[in-house]
Amino acid sequence: MQNSDLEQFKAWFAKYTVSHFGDDPYINANLQLKKDHSARVCDEMDYLIDRLGFNDNDKLIARTTALFHDVGRFPQFVKYQTYMDPRSCDHSCLSVKVLEENNILDGLSDAEQQVILTSIRLHGQKLLPNDLDDRTALFAKLVRDADKLDIFFVVIEITKAYLADPNSFLLELELPDDPSCTDEIVDAVIDGKLIDYNKLRTMNDARMMQLGWVYDINFAPAFERIAEQKYLEQIAEYLPKTPQTERAIEQVFKYVAEHIR
Repeated sequence: MQNSDLEQFKAWFAKYTVSHFGDDPYINANLQLKKDHSARVCDEMDYLIDRLGFNDNDKLIARTTALFHDVGRFPQFVKYQTYMDPRSCDHSCLSVKVLEENNILDGLSDAEQQVILTSIRLHGQKLLPNDLDDRTALFAKLVRDADKLDIFFVVIEITKAYLADPNSFLLELELPDDPSCTDEIVDAVIDGKLIDYNKLRTMNDARMMQLGWVYDINFAPAFERIAEQKYLEQIAEYLPKTPQTERAIEQVFKYVAEHIR
C-alpha cells in the first residue's frame, strides 16, 4: 500500500460523505457528527500506531481502516434516521458493503483488503471471534480501541450540549434520558462483563456500558489516553450516585490503573 492510495481514499470519502447531506438540519447535524467522529478516530489511530511502533505500510492499513470504519453510517442515517443498529441495520456490515460496491479497495492486495474489510466488519461487534489470524486480530483490535477513544469524547460532548439546551438539541438521543440505571447493566460492569446493546434501556445504561468498555481495550497507549483525558471521570459524573453504581465505577477505575504501564 502507498501513501497515494490513502490520499485517494480520503478524497473519495470526502465526496461520498458530503453527497448524503441535504436540506434537513436534523439529518445534516447527525451526519456531521459522524464525519467529525471519523476524522477524530483517524487521529486516535495515529496516536496508537505511533506509540506502538508500526512500520509505514501497516500504518497506512491502520489509517485506512479508521477512515472507513463508519462509512456505512451515512446511508444508514439518511434511510433510517437512527444510528441504532437494532432499529435499522448493522452499520459495520453496511460499511463493508459500501466499500465493495464502489470497488474502493480494488487497487490493494487481497491480503490488505481482507484485513481492512474484516476489521471494519467486526469493529462494532460485542466481542471479536476467537478464530481470527493474528494479523487481522491486530488491526481489528486497533480500530476498536481508536473508535472507543473517540466515542468517550463524543458521549461527554453530547451530554454537555443536551443539558445546556435540550430544546435546540438536534442530535439523536438513542435512549430515554431517564435518571435510572438498570441493575443488570451495573452488575455486568461490576462483574467485568461486556454488555449487549439490546439490553440498554436508558441513557445512563449506555453511559454505564461505555465505562465497561475498558474491559475490551487492547493496547496500553489506549488505557493511557483514557486516563490522561479523564474520560471515565467525566462520564461517571452523569451517573446516579448509588452504592451499586459507585462500586461499578470503582471497579472500572481499578481495571484501568492496572493496565497502565
